[in-house]
Amino acid sequence: MNILLLGPQGSGKGTQAKKISATYGVPHISSGDLYREAIARGTELGKQVEPILAAGELVPDEITIPLIRDRLSRGDTTPGFVLDGYPRNLAQADALDEMLEDVGRTIEIVFVFYVPDRQQLVERLHKRAHEENRSDDTPEVIQRRLETYERETAPLGEHYRTRLGNVVGIHADRSVQDVFQEISEALSAVEARA
Repeated sequence: MNILLLGPQGSGKGTQAKKISATYGVPHISSGDLYREAIARGTELGKQVEPILAAGELVPDEITIPLIRDRLSRGDTTPGFVLDGYPRNLAQADALDEMLEDVGRTIEIVFVFYVPDRQQLVERLHKRAHEENRSDDTPEVIQRRLETYERETAPLGEHYRTRLGNVVGIHADRSVQDVFQEISEALSAVEARA
């Protein structure tokens, strides 16, 4: 099953993606994790993206799209995947649609995470920065990322609603278990239709 998670930073996408991955046996693919892994390994890609992430900016499409294409081409994605943090804009969504079409696949369900209280997102991100020692989660960067999400990524929910129809809104301001229960019920419905 090919699953896409959309939502602002701090809405719990990564946490839920890990739970979906473990429960359904599909890899969790996170653009942010791929970037941080490259930075930790000191690769050329890592050196390119580190200052971009530190500034709270989006990594350019010409870097991100080939990175995701490469990751999706690995054999472990054959039974499906859960994609988190990509696409982040319409150009990336079009590139994802195209790369999946090239291999005869499609996104089967999109979950859009909503957290109505922006302050709750900010608090979650501050907590994550402290717990994970994330130097890229400064207060200024957090605000910039949330603004970028609203401007560039939030419209993708409507893009996928028009294109696929199978978009499920998730109230992500609840407990991890309550959110996962709602996701599991939606995934069961998709499996039942398959």
